[in-house]
Amino acid sequence: MHFDTRAIHDGYDPSKNFGAVNPPLNMSSTYAQLAPGKHQGYEYARSGNPTRAALEGVLASIENGTRAFAYSSGLGATDTVMKLLGAGDHVVVADDVYGGTFRIFDKTYRRFGLEFTFVDTTRAGSIEAAFTPKTRMLFIETPSNPLLKITDIAAAASVARRRGAITVVDNTFATPYLQNPLELGADIVLHSATKYLGGHSDVVLGALITRSDELAQKIAFNQNASGAVPGSLDCYLVHRGIKTLAVRMERACDNAEKVVTFLTEHPKVKSIYYPALAQHRNHDIARKQMKRFGAMISFEIKGSVADGVKVVSGRKVWTLGESLGGVESLLEHPASMTHASIPADMRKKIGLDDGLIRLSVGIEHPDDLIEDLAEGLDSY
Repeated sequence: MHFDTRAIHDGYDPSKNFGAVNPPLNMSSTYAQLAPGKHQGYEYARSGNPTRAALEGVLASIENGTRAFAYSSGLGATDTVMKLLGAGDHVVVADDVYGGTFRIFDKTYRRFGLEFTFVDTTRAGSIEAAFTPKTRMLFIETPSNPLLKITDIAAAASVARRRGAITVVDNTFATPYLQNPLELGADIVLHSATKYLGGHSDVVLGALITRSDELAQKIAFNQNASGAVPGSLDCYLVHRGIKTLAVRMERACDNAEKVVTFLTEHPKVKSIYYPALAQHRNHDIARKQMKRFGAMISFEIKGSVADGVKVVSGRKVWTLGESLGGVESLLEHPASMTHASIPADMRKKIGLDDGLIRLSVGIEHPDDLIEDLAEGLDSY
């Protein structure tokens, strides 16, 4: 079946729920057992819950995986990924990952003996050069946050496989509608389902998906042992959001392309980061591995940091705020918001300019978005 159909129907069977077309919200924390240790599918909600099971079923389907695991946040999912490793293991990481990912790697897991090397994963040679005999994992984002770098997933995963490491791909920006890393050789796909999968800025949730039975067993153990699981209502909301993912992504991508056209023609815009542009360094790779180019845009203005603050402040349609992927359009200043936890010297090294502005294009009318953004650019 096509993606659109699977997103609506997979993971849930109405015939097993009194014919209810919508997956019921199961709020029980514990379940009656027939005898000690003999349960009817569920025993305790940390270990499993019908509402979570339905969500995990559809997540596995739309990412073309075999098992999926839901978490209380994207970082909760990242935490479980790190627990596949042990003290002394080494991880090669994309150099412009989400700030929260950098923080948990650099400030938390280094203290427990893990080692990290941050490199430009858009260059296959950089990935291979960063590997050591202790490397056990390659962790990438593509498109990356916030510079929209595109890593060749198949090539990167091939390097990791040859060196005996697993490949983890954060697919939050692209979503399973636009890109399927497991099809390209990745071992685990990670999502902040808070973003496009939920789609309505009303829930925080994370997810991991894999095809490997061995990895699935380890992830399932860590999910239950660590307990960073989502509540039933959160699972319900994300499952509902996934049903409209295809139509939301199409509209958001349409809008993003129109916003990019406006930005390319504006005299105050210095540079634009969007993989659909022919001048984007990794345009050809994006075209090869993505269905469309997404709805995230970053750009730099000709002006100071203070001018950038003027652009993002006081907008009428765009909302100044962190996060992304909702039906409403958001804009933010990464250096002082989502990526403030990354040291200034490292931001400068990877090209994250203090004047960079990141856009999450929603599904409003594109003319309203462009008019509001134009007012911001004309404010200085």
